[in-house]
Amino acid sequence: MTIRLTIRTAVWRSHVARIANAVDEAGGGLVPVVKGNGYGFGRNWLAAVAADFCDTIAVGTVHELDGLPDQLTVVVLTPTLSPPEAPASGSSGPVLTVGSQAHIDALANWGGRVIVKLVSPMRRFGGDYEMVELAKRAGLHVVGVSIHPPLAGSPEEHAAAITDRLDDIDTSIPVWVSHLDPDQYRALPATHQFRLRLGTMLWHGDKSALHLDADVLDVRPITAGGTAGYRLGSVAADGHLVIIGAGTANGVAMIDEGDRGSLSPFHFAQTRLALHEPPHMHASMAFVPVGNALPSVGDHVDVQRPLHMTAVDEYRWL
Repeated sequence: MTIRLTIRTAVWRSHVARIANAVDEAGGGLVPVVKGNGYGFGRNWLAAVAADFCDTIAVGTVHELDGLPDQLTVVVLTPTLSPPEAPASGSSGPVLTVGSQAHIDALANWGGRVIVKLVSPMRRFGGDYEMVELAKRAGLHVVGVSIHPPLAGSPEEHAAAITDRLDDIDTSIPVWVSHLDPDQYRALPATHQFRLRLGTMLWHGDKSALHLDADVLDVRPITAGGTAGYRLGSVAADGHLVIIGAGTANGVAMIDEGDRGSLSPFHFAQTRLALHEPPHMHASMAFVPVGNALPSVGDHVDVQRPLHMTAVDEYRWL
């Protein structure tokens, strides 16, 4: 089994540098996000790349703190009800996030740094600005507030979700924001200090630099009416079963198209390969009718999956 990510190194690094420089020109404050699987690259590896041009990164949870470069300040974006150990003497420790009284209560004896999440149209976490004082009274050191606009809506609506809250925020407290491009970030009012969290735009912003594929492990002829697979489903025509070395263990699944049903995530010769049954663990079984382009054992088929949901086995840097 191999699911492979190919990266055009110069193109990818050029894009990352361009975004980082654009944020720097807009006032600095870039915070690369390396949460989850590190956007397909691996969290610790991506954190090391970020350390070349930033002093602060963001991870998803307190369970993602191990193995990160020591020189970085690490911000945990998701609130926790089980805080890590209190920072050792002389150590600043991670910056945690609180978005409700319950999150503050969970950290009451922790004593470290926090960012207070303010409510936004997302309504996922967050409260009113009074949470800053509540966090301080609980012995927490507030180093910023966070406003998280939704993905839906226009760039103007994203910016409004931030600027509409600024009148309540002490100008001495940095405001952490996301889902803005560098131009929108530059246009934020000069009344406050801002820090910009970027993940997808920074790491995946130039999709031409990234390509995901998987190995063909076997090709087996089958006749119309023949059965195969975990569920012994039958095929409607003569053709071949193509066994692909990628499945749910890699995060590879059918593509949900809503009312249109589900689609195969695999392509060969610019044609979507029909799956005989849904992917399972380490392999997927496609069916190719006679007369259609047929891959051979050892060929690669393209994989259509979000990288932040994919466990990559092998990296190929060009």
